[in-house]
Amino acid sequence: MSTHQGLPQPQRDGQGGIDTGPRNVELDLQNPDMLTPPETDSGTVPNMKFSFGMAHTRIEEGGWTREITQRELPIATTLAGVDMKLNPGAYRELHWHKEGEWGYVLEGSCRIGAVDQEGRNFLDDVVKGDLWFFPKGVPHYIQALEEGVEFLLVFDDGGFSENSTFMISDFFAHTPKSVLAKNFGWTPEQMANMPEKEKYIFQGQVPPSLESDRVISPTGDVPSSFKHRMLSQTPQRFKGGSVRIVDNTTFRAATTISAALVEVDPGGIRELHWHNTDDEWQYYISGVGRMGVFASSGLARTFDFRAGDVGYVPFAYGHYIENLGNEPLVFLEMFRNPLFQDVSAAQWMANLPPQVSADALNMPRELIEALPKDKRPVIA
Repeated sequence: MSTHQGLPQPQRDGQGGIDTGPRNVELDLQNPDMLTPPETDSGTVPNMKFSFGMAHTRIEEGGWTREITQRELPIATTLAGVDMKLNPGAYRELHWHKEGEWGYVLEGSCRIGAVDQEGRNFLDDVVKGDLWFFPKGVPHYIQALEEGVEFLLVFDDGGFSENSTFMISDFFAHTPKSVLAKNFGWTPEQMANMPEKEKYIFQGQVPPSLESDRVISPTGDVPSSFKHRMLSQTPQRFKGGSVRIVDNTTFRAATTISAALVEVDPGGIRELHWHNTDDEWQYYISGVGRMGVFASSGLARTFDFRAGDVGYVPFAYGHYIENLGNEPLVFLEMFRNPLFQDVSAAQWMANLPPQVSADALNMPRELIEALPKDKRPVIA
């Protein structure tokens, strides 16, 4: 990419030209591989990127929320994401979904509580780097602790919208009070101040200690904890970075979503690979990088990412993710599948007769023989 008067220009190796018309220079600076794609990009490939910074923000009494669904990113059919902030003491009110909910704490801390279909309950506090999973239909709530909280939610349906949540305030507001009285044994006077519409996110008091908040259910606790301490896992370390993988083998409650927290060192890459089960939904936490995607039939496209961006890779598309900055590139890759699986291009070739790969790529056989036979999710 060349520059003219200090501005990036869509030029490469004597081709292209200077953009003298109206333009959003800030977007061009953030997306150099869109303005001036690598020569390896080819053909028409659907958009696989959307930023939470371009998503509509819903502002409420106790915080805010914004979402990226199939509406914003049409190719994202399997998973949708929500970025939510709760001020100290604020609630994400009692609610449930038709979809499973996977949560990851980005900053701060909160209390999460749920009761399953058997009346078994769950209550715990989560901090930065912790995650949770609530199965579809299981009612739950979230309340920020003294420092407030921001978290990422991922739902196992790309068409999901946070605005279609089932909420207790909305449910009761649309149920005759005579029915509520009969159901719960309440009097009209006791129901006089009930909400007339959903509360959604609202301000409350910072909850007391966890122990004093606990309720003992006669049917006991849920059989598998809805909480998992992702950052407490010992990462798998490789030349060029590290990875923590969470799926149903390590987090029993997570029955529909698996994930990997990937950290790529400066100059490193998340190796060339693809996923043999499902589409991949990504959330970028920090750093600057790019992803190259191969869509078969000579089609390829490159996307640039930074904190707050969401990426998406359809099932079986080959791709890599490269750190272009001077700090670690940290991101989540997620799948609508209880198990995490991928296929490494290097491992594939290393475990074939070496002459086969050498002949296919016109490469010296000794280079193929030097490839590692075990997997390298992140390599330099």
